[in-house]
Amino acid sequence: MDNIGSLLGDSSRLLRREFDARVRDIGVTWPQWQVLTTLRRHEGINQGGLAEQLDVEPITVCRMVDRLQDAALVERRADPADRRSWRLFLTPRAEALLDQLRPIAERLFEEALDGIAEADRAALQAMLERIRDNLSRRDAEGLVANG
Repeated sequence: MDNIGSLLGDSSRLLRREFDARVRDIGVTWPQWQVLTTLRRHEGINQGGLAEQLDVEPITVCRMVDRLQDAALVERRADPADRRSWRLFLTPRAEALLDQLRPIAERLFEEALDGIAEADRAALQAMLERIRDNLSRRDAEGLVANG
């Protein structure tokens, strides 16, 4: 019998793989989509904050943002409070791309949840949010204790 960690990991991997296959012709990958959707929620964030949100190394975010900037999807603007820092913003092209990707992602999620009743879907979402919150709290407490 699989444990919850294995099931979550496998489900996440399969979602990423299927998303990548469905958007291959558009030229976007799951990690790029994650960056763009995170920027939509936190527009004006700096690269360090984005790295933290995505749980990746800052150099990884820098490279991803470089590619997205080259594709005219993200723009860096000087941070008025810290001239060494850049704030990140979506371009209109990125907004249009996200609008194009949203229905593809929604169809994928709908297929993944096929056969699961609405009440069970809501319960699953609540449970996953609780797991995330529990783990996020532990991470934050560890930073305070060890920071």
